[in-house]
Amino acid sequence: MRLCNEIEINVHEGNDNVMQFIIKVSLFVFCSLGLTLLSLSAHASCKGCLCPGDPCNLCPLPAMENVPPKTNEPELCARIREKVPPTTAEPGSNEYFPSLDKSVMVCVNEGGDVIRNKQRNAEFPSRFYCKPPQQQLKQH
Repeated sequence: MRLCNEIEINVHEGNDNVMQFIIKVSLFVFCSLGLTLLSLSAHASCKGCLCPGDPCNLCPLPAMENVPPKTNEPELCARIREKVPPTTAEPGSNEYFPSLDKSVMVCVNEGGDVIRNKQRNAEFPSRFYCKPPQQQLKQH
């Protein structure tokens, strides 16, 4: 009987380990789904200019030499490129800041707004962007 009791005890201990494993996996799946749904709702409710699809038609400040201009680049972005040549300087380097300062000045002087990008991603890799002014509809 002792042998049977020991086997029963081992079986019960094995069931506890299986249950703990199932609970851990279930919690992991539940948390993953929760985070996914949370990020999807945040992504869907994106407001402002730094949203997918570039709703404000932003241009990076300063323009980088290795990044070609967009095909539908606003006139203001083209003027910034004319007045401040694109740079190869890495962000944070001594050569980067004068180019950034000049491009910010041109953006503001031409009526644009400067937007700081704190959460960079693949679509918006730059630290600063120029938002061209909205075209005012002429009333007759």
